[in-house]
Amino acid sequence: MSRHALTLVVAGLLTVVLTIIGALLPVPYVVLSAGPTEDTLGEHNGKPVISISGRQTYPTDGKLSLVTVAYQGGPGRRIDLITALRGWLDPAVAVVPEETLFPRDTSAKEVQERNSREMLDSQEVATLAALNALKIPVKRAISVVATDKGAPADGVLKPGDEITAVDGHPVTELEDAVKAVQRHKPGEKVRITVNRDGKATELTVGTIAGEGGKTMVGIQMRVSYKFPFKVDINVGEVGGPSAGLMFSLGIYDKLTPGSLTGGKSIAGTGTIDPSGKVGAIGGIEQKMIGAKRAGATIFLTPAGNCADAVRAVPEGLRLVKVETLEGAIKALDALRTGSGEVPTCPAG
Repeated sequence: MSRHALTLVVAGLLTVVLTIIGALLPVPYVVLSAGPTEDTLGEHNGKPVISISGRQTYPTDGKLSLVTVAYQGGPGRRIDLITALRGWLDPAVAVVPEETLFPRDTSAKEVQERNSREMLDSQEVATLAALNALKIPVKRAISVVATDKGAPADGVLKPGDEITAVDGHPVTELEDAVKAVQRHKPGEKVRITVNRDGKATELTVGTIAGEGGKTMVGIQMRVSYKFPFKVDINVGEVGGPSAGLMFSLGIYDKLTPGSLTGGKSIAGTGTIDPSGKVGAIGGIEQKMIGAKRAGATIFLTPAGNCADAVRAVPEGLRLVKVETLEGAIKALDALRTGSGEVPTCPAG
């Protein structure tokens, strides 16, 4: 073999080796695909997804399914270039920059913990939205989530304490509690009354100067709700807030006579707030694919996702535009009875 031919062979082999190595190198992308669905009227691992005790419930039929997105990749377990290329060629999946799901300086564990918190919060808010729609009164409370280490409240206030008054004045809003503390100068004492384990307790807490010199005791608070009966939601390891709408519909359906679905298999997505407003979510394309695979024929689509949804809706899946919980209920009533308007996502 001539020197020239040998050079070409070696160069070719090096190119192949380098190409293989390059293809196997991890890349900062994440592959999104259709995840599992859960029927909020059904069961998960042998237990009801939604169980209600202390209030009359009614039989349901059909399905009101939440949909999820599965992902592959992320910090510490990045995909390789070949996997990314396959994803780019597959219309059923999406390949997005890693930072879309995992902000810089955030670990996979931190993202998972955040998603779990968002799921728990969405379940509480979904319950509140459903009860508000049914005109069932719900009591509010200001709860201590955590205390700042080394702050005056550390070791005095405890997570789960319900703050009922500051300096003897009742408080029902977060802003009221914050303003009451800030009426003091840093270093002064503040009296905080809490409900702890069912008993009212007045605690004296020191104060310090926080950001901008504002007086603080060093606690993290949130508004929590005291429901008049128990609502448990069981969906395993699903995370994020995007199932809020479907949780609300499932709760509403169980608490009202008749059937929202009319026996149909309905899926949907969307965040929800206490007033029942439905918010847009991510991964709408993959969620529609998951809904179709699960046998759904109708997909409740947040108005903010309509533009993307109409461009990628699977054949045989009808999109119904929803802006509020009330609107979703009316749309389902219209679909069941064949009478009334059913909002649709306009073609782009």
